[in-house]
Amino acid sequence: VVSVSVLRRETQAPQDPFAFFFMPEGTERQVQGFGSGFIISSDGVIVTNQHVTEGAQQIVVTTREGRDLPARLLGEDPQTDIAVLKVDATGLPTAPIGSSQDLMIGEWVVAIGNPYAYMLGNSEPSVTAGVVSAVGRNLLPSREQAGVYVGMIQTDAAINPGNSGGPLVDALGEVVGVNSNIFSNTGSSIGIGFAIPIERAL
Repeated sequence: VVSVSVLRRETQAPQDPFAFFFMPEGTERQVQGFGSGFIISSDGVIVTNQHVTEGAQQIVVTTREGRDLPARLLGEDPQTDIAVLKVDATGLPTAPIGSSQDLMIGEWVVAIGNPYAYMLGNSEPSVTAGVVSAVGRNLLPSREQAGVYVGMIQTDAAINPGNSGGPLVDALGEVVGVNSNIFSNTGSSIGIGFAIPIERAL
């Protein structure tokens, strides 16, 4: 499991009427974003969420040992919210891939990733445990949600900002989903998280 750090440029909109006079139209600023990912091939192929890499000008992947590796975007699909990265490295440890087809409600699962990565002093991934709350969940579209989230795995394992793109694994440690989004009034986990089934990601 790796941490994914992204630099992107965003157009800044005036926040109040007075800002219109001081902020030229189309003003841009550089914004840093964070997410997680997991290695699926020992030669450096990494899966993460498309909303993590969207608009990225620079992507850096950090391994759990603290090694920073520049990454390039091999491909992305906004509809399924999956992106594939590549780093120039060999002999990397890979995440074992499982199946989401036979998941049972109540089965234990573990979410792994780097929540609030910018606030923590090291790159060691965090682990939260929970159960499969539901399978086959369809999420209604909203302004913040461009992807088509159907057939999702719902879990109460805590998923927070920065966890996006990390793996959801079963009790055998095999990846069954890609952590993607949450329902929350506060922006933090309230125990309603969703993962993309691993078959769709692959």
